[in-house]
Amino acid sequence: MATDTDVLIIGAGPTGLYAAYYAGFRGLRVAVVDSLPELGGQVTAMYPEKAILDVAGFPTVKGKELVEGLVAQASSARPVYHLDRTARTLEHHADHVTIGLDDGTEISAGAIIITAGIGKFSPRPLPAGDGWLGRGLEFFVPSFQPYVDKDVVIVGGGDSAFDWALHLEPVARSVALVHRREAFRAHERTVQAVRDSTVEIITRAQVTALRGDGVLEEVEISVDKQEPVVRPTQAVVAALGFVADLGPLQEWGIEVEKRHVVVSSTMQTSLERVFAAGDVTEYPGKVRLIAVGFGEAATAVNNAAVAIDPAAHVFPGHSSDA
Repeated sequence: MATDTDVLIIGAGPTGLYAAYYAGFRGLRVAVVDSLPELGGQVTAMYPEKAILDVAGFPTVKGKELVEGLVAQASSARPVYHLDRTARTLEHHADHVTIGLDDGTEISAGAIIITAGIGKFSPRPLPAGDGWLGRGLEFFVPSFQPYVDKDVVIVGGGDSAFDWALHLEPVARSVALVHRREAFRAHERTVQAVRDSTVEIITRAQVTALRGDGVLEEVEISVDKQEPVVRPTQAVVAALGFVADLGPLQEWGIEVEKRHVVVSSTMQTSLERVFAAGDVTEYPGKVRLIAVGFGEAATAVNNAAVAIDPAAHVFPGHSSDA
């Protein structure tokens, strides 16, 4: 099946959704492709309940609420969504780009905007957790309800581990955070908030065994140079990070640096008519925040509009003038 559009956005996370809205604001037809079955990218898949603190105009907003607002905003552009599909191939032409999807669909567009975040991601496994996924072990926390009145162990020392510890502490019977080092990768403010809570932080330690009759009942925690400790646990969250893969994108001839797409100040990649925005991009001074992604999306769309129609202006006027 073949179809065409003005702008094709690859990635339906916050940056991609805002890019869809802005393309509509510029009067462009827009289509969006994402390998996940739902809109919202990593936020929907991993952090729907997480409080996001760096979006302008919102002192705090839950991930799922931010996505809901972005989807509603993007709806004004009437985007065509191609979800649960992966962009496989890219053919570059003088006046358009053709993207081939894994279901055989071919989409021709005047410009492409890659907002793929970190690409496809898979969680790093917990060595002791083999066979326990769905029986007490999880990698993400899309809802807090399953953890009510449970003894929870969170494994990891990054932002996700500390965020989930902080959010689960009010609903769980107990929360322990286990990390193999004494230093943490999480934001200092969040680390301090967890230290000030009832969460037990166990460092220089690892979860070395999960046990139970059908479902998880206890875990074994081995602390450096001490005898292993067994504690009642009905839920383990392995927040050990994930392995990211840009997938076929790396075969399109686009300049990539350490799994990120190199862009200019116009957000154009090394290929004409192919732009990028959000966490996937790389340039001097890059800061990976959702707020930054929104600005990059607007820059990418405005410059893509000129690539599609050289008579167009990069600056479209203010949205309040519409």
